[in-house]
Amino acid sequence: MKKILIVEDERSIAELQRDYLEVNGYHTDIAGNGEIGLEMALSGKYDMIVLDLMLPKINGFEVCKHIREQLDIPILMVTARREDIDIIRGLGLGADDYMTKPFKPAELVARVKAHLNRYERLIGSRGTSSEVEIRGLRIDPDSRRVFVRDDEISLTTKEFEVLHFLAIHPNRVFSKDQLFERIWGIDAMGDTQTVTVHIRKIREKIETDSANPQFIETVWGAGYRFRM
Repeated sequence: MKKILIVEDERSIAELQRDYLEVNGYHTDIAGNGEIGLEMALSGKYDMIVLDLMLPKINGFEVCKHIREQLDIPILMVTARREDIDIIRGLGLGADDYMTKPFKPAELVARVKAHLNRYERLIGSRGTSSEVEIRGLRIDPDSRRVFVRDDEISLTTKEFEVLHFLAIHPNRVFSKDQLFERIWGIDAMGDTQTVTVHIRKIREKIETDSANPQFIETVWGAGYRFRM
């Protein structure tokens, strides 16, 4: 049974999330503040974290940052604030996806299922893919390592997936919606900013000049393309 940690200070919301997830076959634990949540996340061997941003003790941004430094598991960020800067910051710290309150519990379950299924497929595919190398960029899907001119670059799980997906489909344009569906495995309506942030973070890490990218190009009005 998959274990999910819910880090949420509003008890009624946390219990509602727990009830829906447990009905769908997941084991869940609840942490009521960021300090406890971080401690549980790093010691509890969870398969996924559902993380509120506005938390007492330690906020969700710091919790996400520390989790991502040590663990490679899906993190679903939950926020009552709709400001773009908060969403961009959370995704930039390594969250895989975000949801804004209020949301339907069924949507939460769908997101959790999609991320866990995607992660399982990713783990199962290791050792079966070929390395990609072009113009000093090397992507090794078996070890999930990326090198730029022999210097290793650290990517989050989703950053690696986006880069690898585009690289194995060179010169093909994918819209934000298509990338969200392919990488995140769920309907992309309203979530294309997730893709935008991940593309920006990838460019900052692999491009010599992220304002003039040589690998991942923007095709205005259409999407993104990996240039061979």
